[in-house]
Amino acid sequence: MADSSFDIVSKVERQEVDNALNQAAKEISQRYDFKGVGASISWSGDKILMEANSEDRVNAVLDVFQSKLIKRGISLKALEAGEPQLSGKEYKLFAEIKEGISQDNAKKVAKLIRDEGPKGVKAQVQGEELRVSSKSRDDLQTIITLLKGQDFDFALQFVNYR
Repeated sequence: MADSSFDIVSKVERQEVDNALNQAAKEISQRYDFKGVGASISWSGDKILMEANSEDRVNAVLDVFQSKLIKRGISLKALEAGEPQLSGKEYKLFAEIKEGISQDNAKKVAKLIRDEGPKGVKAQVQGEELRVSSKSRDDLQTIITLLKGQDFDFALQFVNYR
């Protein structure tokens, strides 16, 4: 019997992020506490730009955006927000969506699988993803449960289960 396998990836659906951004922009334009403070959120290249006239307001815009991401099922671990910076009379905050598992993080996950997972399970790094294979599908299910129980500082998804 051939080995069963699955891939561990860290990807974000760009369309869902776009939908969350549009929902946040709509809420910001309609909310009373954002009236007259120049609050806005938009794409700036690959980054997300949030602007307002005070540091508290720009953080509130980030909070609204984060709540929309959560409602759309996107992990906040994929969002990397900087610090608000004063630019003229406005505060700007840039955030970006992190995708892919770095080599160091992939090695941490592979080590965890080797140390705590069932015997006979192999994990190999393939670029920005990790392939986990085993003869037993039950062992793969055990690995998925083990990884879901861990608190990594990056989002994980499990794809190509076969």
